[in-house]
Amino acid sequence: MKSSVFRVEEMQVPGGTESIVRGGRDLFPLLPKALSGVRRIGVLGWGPQGRAQALNLRDSLDGTGITVAVGLRPGSRSAEDARAHGFREQDGTLGDWLEVTAGADLVILLIADAALAAHHEQIFAVLKPGATIGLSHGFLLGHLTATGSAFPDGHPVIAVCPKGMGDSVRRLYQQGATVNGAGINASIAVHADPDGHAWDRALAWSVGLGSPYTFATTLADEYRSDIVGERAILLGAVHGLVEALYRHFRIEGADPVTAYERSTEAITGPIARIISDSGLAAVRTASGDEDLFDRAYSTAYGPARDLVAEIYDEVADGTELRSVILAEQRLASRPMTEIGGSPMWSHSAEVHARRGTPEQTVRYARGDDGAEYAGVDPLTAGLFVATMTAQVDEFAARGHAWSEIVNESVIEAVDSLLPYMHARDVAYMVDNCSRTARLGTRRWGPRFQAAYEQIALPHLDRPADPALIKSFLDNPAHEALAAAAELRPSVDISV
Repeated sequence: MKSSVFRVEEMQVPGGTESIVRGGRDLFPLLPKALSGVRRIGVLGWGPQGRAQALNLRDSLDGTGITVAVGLRPGSRSAEDARAHGFREQDGTLGDWLEVTAGADLVILLIADAALAAHHEQIFAVLKPGATIGLSHGFLLGHLTATGSAFPDGHPVIAVCPKGMGDSVRRLYQQGATVNGAGINASIAVHADPDGHAWDRALAWSVGLGSPYTFATTLADEYRSDIVGERAILLGAVHGLVEALYRHFRIEGADPVTAYERSTEAITGPIARIISDSGLAAVRTASGDEDLFDRAYSTAYGPARDLVAEIYDEVADGTELRSVILAEQRLASRPMTEIGGSPMWSHSAEVHARRGTPEQTVRYARGDDGAEYAGVDPLTAGLFVATMTAQVDEFAARGHAWSEIVNESVIEAVDSLLPYMHARDVAYMVDNCSRTARLGTRRWGPRFQAAYEQIALPHLDRPADPALIKSFLDNPAHEALAAAAELRPSVDISV
């Protein structure tokens, strides 16, 4: 990473250093200089990321003379909501996606992955000479590579990839109005830099979104880690795990509400909070039963690691990307069914209503930070932490940078997705996320569920593997996560 505008720092990570840029609203006056040559930004799409990024950039660039316009496909049902947020056809800040593309110096492509794969040639054909192509996901690169295509010559290609869902990107940015630096971390990548200004342009975009800290990756590494993470610890594995645990606790004799609290409620609430505040190892202490935690960790780590590796291979060779595109073609003629019909989700409202009441049937334990946490079931904690660590270790073995590893495997989960699931529930999240993530979760969630039910849970009576537990306690991820945590804003997302 390099910049002639922003201060690039070195962050200590296991085995060396990584370059980062700290964010903050005090840097907003530098945005016009970093965006040299950009007078108009076109944001294509009005999904959660499109809405959040268009609004954040418009607010950050207010008064600079740089215009943010939203481009939508003809007949888009999102147009009314975009107008409600102040984008208008009359002033040129809302229009047809190809017309917005043709007039933009920086075109940020935030339409659905499958739609982008189907229509990217139309977009490329109308680009201004030298216009910058911006992505927040590397899916298109994977598709182009798999089909033997490439980005058009002469255009800078950059990526800014927030490590959280669109609602988090917007809400934390709004909180940043009173707490400088509040936001969602982002990775950036420069895939093509024909004019030599791509790094500054990408950093300006990230700072303008409100990222507390920005780290560098490659577009290929980003889409591999991002898509794998969606199918593993961020969504697919969580869905499979809570379904397996709920059934396990019910078979043991727990009533439905208690089973829900010991599975879903424990993961999305106290376990996520402990990791966010104190790190992965603190969950083991807070569980109150390290022997059960260790046995659960030991039975789950191997099958979870095998699944993460399998997902990674299928993402890397294009199989998973092709499955998304094929599924989108099938879904053109029928809607995707929802997964929220599983019996456990019928108890969500009752569980939420019991929070903080004497009726709440949860355990309490004290974490490393001295705080008392509710609901840290040692079995649930051991399985979840084993799965999260399995993803961390697989990414490290594949050569990903530590900032990317801990953001994609830990921070995005505990500071964005899990709090959202806690406010609603896991099933709601799965049924309302991006199509790419939703399809992947529906494919891989049941695989994780089967692994927990058929391999991990039946072997809980086996002694813990001392070498595996030592490897967890000595894992370099703890050091990397602590370094990243020092840059965490002092505000939690509101959902």
